[in-house]
Amino acid sequence: MQSCCGSEIGATAEERSGMTKGAWSRRAPLMIFVAFAAAIVCSGYLAAQQGENNAQQPVGQQNSPLNKNTAVEVHIWPVQGNVYMLVGAGGNITMQVGDDGVLLVDTGLPQATDAVVRAIRSVSDKPLRYIVNTHIHKDHTGGNEAITKLGRTIAGGNVVGDIGASASEGAAIIAFQTVLDRMSTPGSKDAVPQGAWPTDTYTTAEKNLFFNDEAVKIIHEPAAHTDGDSFVFFRRSDVVSTGDIFITTGYPFIDLERGGSFQGIIAALNQLLYQITVPGPKQERGTMIVPGHGRLCDQADLVVYQEMLTIIRDRIQDMISKGMTLAQVKAARPTRDYDRRYGSTTGFWTTEMFVEAAYKSLSAKKEANK
Repeated sequence: MQSCCGSEIGATAEERSGMTKGAWSRRAPLMIFVAFAAAIVCSGYLAAQQGENNAQQPVGQQNSPLNKNTAVEVHIWPVQGNVYMLVGAGGNITMQVGDDGVLLVDTGLPQATDAVVRAIRSVSDKPLRYIVNTHIHKDHTGGNEAITKLGRTIAGGNVVGDIGASASEGAAIIAFQTVLDRMSTPGSKDAVPQGAWPTDTYTTAEKNLFFNDEAVKIIHEPAAHTDGDSFVFFRRSDVVSTGDIFITTGYPFIDLERGGSFQGIIAALNQLLYQITVPGPKQERGTMIVPGHGRLCDQADLVVYQEMLTIIRDRIQDMISKGMTLAQVKAARPTRDYDRRYGSTTGFWTTEMFVEAAYKSLSAKKEANK
């Protein structure tokens, strides 16, 4: 008899009949153990195959409660230090907890708000003090308005009376200035109610906090996934939250309409790789990375992604320099050897859409350099 993996897990009746009673009784425990081990291996193989299939789907298309129209479930994954990763709310959420309160990086989709709140409260009953938005997209900011009401802003000592009460209502929402500009522009597709707007913006290269006994660095990445992207680096815990500049579920979404660029994404990944993350022994762990979508990563995972995009960038740039049209570049399939892992032909962001955005972004750069 054979298992699904091809291992012998037992003896036939004829084989058993040729054995002595003592020999069979001696072999039986071993055969039971082998059968049990084979079942575990096969189940693990099938689970891995399912996980790989899900990983190859585009951003926002993975099998999750949100995509099945069932009750939303948000799962908590301890990262390291006092930082956690919340999964299942749309985009990944990063949470830092401590005596000072709770800090969230992104808030997920609006329909996931209740599940996010339950997840937060399962870890800490401290007040929510800060929300940091890594960018403007609704799968990362959709919970802003509801979740900010859980907390209170730490107001300065010179803010008193009724003004002080109103100033401390709700957690502070921090983002790069362009996020507020787009959210607050009447009639724009990014317009949202005022309660969801950032209340504390920055326009410099970075903004720093000290919260829960560690430095928190909010680092702007210009013209990357959008024009309002931020990394959030928890220095003592050694964890960085990247938003959608880095994902593990597909090719990056180059949002040209909102100021994104292919070269900007690669520049941001280079900074993340060479200036922020540090690998641990044997290139494992060290700085841990919470991507915008997908699984928890370390620097080794980042290297694979950065090298893949750099190679594709160089291929498309070379085709542009030879005068190839968009149709010709698509036909040449510059992503071919990576499509099995990152590509998609359906959903929100397909391989063809990625190649087109990359071509337009790199063509615009070439024209600007003339």
